[in-house]
Amino acid sequence: MDPHTLRAERLRSHRLTAPARSVADAARHMLAVQAQDFWAGRWALAARTTGAPTLRTVDRLFTSGVLVRAWTQRGTLHIIPAEDLAWVLSVTGERQLRMAAPRYRELGLGAEEIATVERVIRAALDGGNALTRSELFAVLEQAGIDPANQRGLHSVQNLAFRGIICQGAVVTRPDAVSREQRFVLNEEHITHSARPEDPAVEFFVRYIIGHGPATAEDFAWWAGLTLGAARAASVASADDDRIHQVEDGLFTARTRPRRSARAASVLALGSFEEFYISYTDRTIACPPEHLAAIGPSKNGMVRPIILADGVVVGTWRHSTAVGRHTDIPVAEVFAQVAPPELAAALDRYAAFITH
Repeated sequence: MDPHTLRAERLRSHRLTAPARSVADAARHMLAVQAQDFWAGRWALAARTTGAPTLRTVDRLFTSGVLVRAWTQRGTLHIIPAEDLAWVLSVTGERQLRMAAPRYRELGLGAEEIATVERVIRAALDGGNALTRSELFAVLEQAGIDPANQRGLHSVQNLAFRGIICQGAVVTRPDAVSREQRFVLNEEHITHSARPEDPAVEFFVRYIIGHGPATAEDFAWWAGLTLGAARAASVASADDDRIHQVEDGLFTARTRPRRSARAASVLALGSFEEFYISYTDRTIACPPEHLAAIGPSKNGMVRPIILADGVVVGTWRHSTAVGRHTDIPVAEVFAQVAPPELAAALDRYAAFITH
């Protein structure tokens, strides 16, 4: 498949040229959206939805329990429909724990310490209680687990890898962009969990539906699985009629969302954007000479991007700090883009973040 066609088909799969009817529908379609930068993950869903959903629109889905945020794969925070969290972690959780084990040893988080973490946090959250990260850290400190030097973060993350806790309702900030959530017990917060017959195959199929055309190698990167496990899932998906191979090793959905004639050709998308980050070869979306400007950088950051017909033509920045979220986003383009379309793209984001 030539790069132009591949970009066009991915824009469609990503719901960037075929927006979903609601934010919840966009989230179900994408399955998991990277959200280390919480504002960016929420904007990623709004950008894939018809109309003009606001930040508050997305945040209500966390309050109602439709969406949660958790370390679903690659040790990285993603937004995911609550009903899909358990089965995704059944595929990725053990590998994430193995990858984190050396760091646990460095921090002195052995079996006894982890057992204490689970006991005290379960007790603190029992009965529907919901606590912020700093409040959980205070619970750990009272139990003799020093949360400093990332010990608290890795303690909490361990429970999340194991499907015990996740992040639910958003903590509101008057006159500012909400930036944190309250942790909850999965068994109390999530009222319904899907149970696919083969979770690994379901993971692959759902990735292809929301990100294809793509390969098993792309899926291995995105899901944080070994290449062998990813290829096994792709082979086992042969009996699933939702996807098919269009070329050797390249999979796509059989039924794809309909493109919208009103979809914008220029888009301002957030940091760690799925359209860019989700593949082994990012030159399909970004000219090679600009990859370093986007990232991942040495500290792992991936900058917000400006897309024109599926090609990265620049970056942009905007502060979500208190008193700064109403500032005008600033673009830095390195390719020709029509000023009115660029301004409209940034305006769409500004309307989302300020309402």
